[in-house]
Amino acid sequence: MTEVKREVFGQMPQEEGGGVVEKFILKSDSVRVEILSLGCIIAALETKGRDGEFSDVVLGFDTLEGYIRKHPYFGAVVGRVANRIAKGRFTIDGKEYQLFLNNGPNSLHGGAKGFDKALWSSQASPNGVCFFRFSPDGEEGYPGDLNVWVTYTLTGGELAINYRAQTNKTTPISLTNHAYFNLAGQGSPDIYDHEISIEADSYLPVDNTKIPTGEVAAVQGTGFDLRQPVELGKHLQKFHLDGFDHNFCLQQAQTRHLVARVCHPPTGRVMKVHTTQPGIQFYTGDNLDGSLKGKGAAVYPKHSAFCLETQNWPDAVNKPHFPSALLQPGEEYNQTTWLLFSTA
Repeated sequence: MTEVKREVFGQMPQEEGGGVVEKFILKSDSVRVEILSLGCIIAALETKGRDGEFSDVVLGFDTLEGYIRKHPYFGAVVGRVANRIAKGRFTIDGKEYQLFLNNGPNSLHGGAKGFDKALWSSQASPNGVCFFRFSPDGEEGYPGDLNVWVTYTLTGGELAINYRAQTNKTTPISLTNHAYFNLAGQGSPDIYDHEISIEADSYLPVDNTKIPTGEVAAVQGTGFDLRQPVELGKHLQKFHLDGFDHNFCLQQAQTRHLVARVCHPPTGRVMKVHTTQPGIQFYTGDNLDGSLKGKGAAVYPKHSAFCLETQNWPDAVNKPHFPSALLQPGEEYNQTTWLLFSTA
């Protein structure tokens, strides 16, 4: 049985539109999750280690102030389009659209004020919470009125995140959750002792602005071959890699399948990722620099967390040979990701 509680987390400042930010606490025997109505943010996720002790394994802040200030999308749902769109530009039916550039020459994670900064309406369910927001035509430069639902459901050790959307004009969409994990517990200095595997035969090489070149490259014989578990620190050294911020191409199944597994041998914590999405962005927190004070006054240095963001391939709207990122009127965008927590 999952227990669901809701409480007030804080009040948005007037210049941000005001409004009450709620926190939903989902609790099972083995997992406890806190989710905010601001950006559908996973603010805490506690899971048991081998010793039976709970630890919070996601980065974030103790108070609303932290989430209102600039931060690297800790725990948030990002959209309309997760990841990067080259030059913030795309063309649909002969019409060119220009988005805000917030990542060098590119648009990232929905633009200046993406879904991560929005206050969503919320409704508790027996074992979770459903968030809704209406994104009007032209918001952040995107076409079409968009209705979006994000539903979190906790069942035992499994947290399911379902994303649904409907539009009245053809529009690109790719939604993901941007939680930063450290299975040793948030505030631990690095993730080098984590073992990771990703079920992908190919990945997307990127240019110096992190936009895919268009090539779909085989992982075989490269540092991107994570089909067998590797210990992250040793693997980065072996292949002289500074870290990962790359899309791994998953089987185009559209049914639930296992795509990644992370294990932290010292605590025994295991996280498995299943999804219906066509890609997963593996990011090793390369841009964290210790400047943010997180929960319990923890600092978050480089490589102190990893993200496994299930999503469509980056810049798909400009790459016809990538899986389509376009949602048509009369269709429904419907993707689910499941995070399973256990011990080994």
